[in-house]
Amino acid sequence: MSSPSITSPSPTVAYRSCLAALLAGSLGLIGATQANGQPTCKPTLAVRDVAFSPMRPPTLERRWTATVVADASRCATATGQFEIGFSRLKENGMEVEFRETFTWSTPSASVGVDFWADEAVESYWINSVQACPCAR
Repeated sequence: MSSPSITSPSPTVAYRSCLAALLAGSLGLIGATQANGQPTCKPTLAVRDVAFSPMRPPTLERRWTATVVADASRCATATGQFEIGFSRLKENGMEVEFRETFTWSTPSASVGVDFWADEAVESYWINSVQACPCAR
């Protein structure tokens, strides 16, 4: 007489069970975070008055400057971080994209980045804006 053998669940069944438990836990965690967290807003930023300075001796650098106007009427704060992305052209080099971090404040903030004599800004954009607590 042979006795019935007890087999362990296949790896596929164990994997699916683990995946289902992980998914259920993640959904519960996301729901709890949204229920307990404050709503967040973002200010509206606009770049104005963009200019390039003349070359400055002895390094012959030029400064790209701009005024960033912030509409933070939805925010409970009057200042925060943001990034501007740049596409930089170089006379004898490759185009390079980079980002610089600045602080916005209401109603406006001045920003600037230094460039060498053989560099120019091809384009720029608001890359990211830090969320702020919403005003009540």
